[in-house]
Amino acid sequence: MNFEEAITAHVNWKMKLQNYLRKPDKTLDPGKIEGDCNCDLGKWIYADGAKYATDPKFVKLKADHAKFHKAAAAIVRKADSGQAVAEETALGAKSEFATLSQSVVSILMDMKMGWK
Repeated sequence: MNFEEAITAHVNWKMKLQNYLRKPDKTLDPGKIEGDCNCDLGKWIYADGAKYATDPKFVKLKADHAKFHKAAAAIVRKADSGQAVAEETALGAKSEFATLSQSVVSILMDMKMGWK
């Protein structure tokens, strides 16, 4: 698992969603986004990462990663429905999306450092 790439991918989701909220053009599929096993990190979690299944940090990573995907999909669904989505509310530091994203990134950084 390339932890740097996984961290970068999760950080980049905020920018992707910011751009999408400005112009929701249905190019993002919430059904695909919601599936936490579709991205590289999710594929790793459900395959090679499963060897860490008893580690509490891995359990949290798996859970928060799944919630992250659900939060991102919910933002896209809301934007696609024509509802106004305030960027600060959806993506700001206190949003569910941001909290989950930070948790995933933090755990990935711990993993990269050897669970220190």
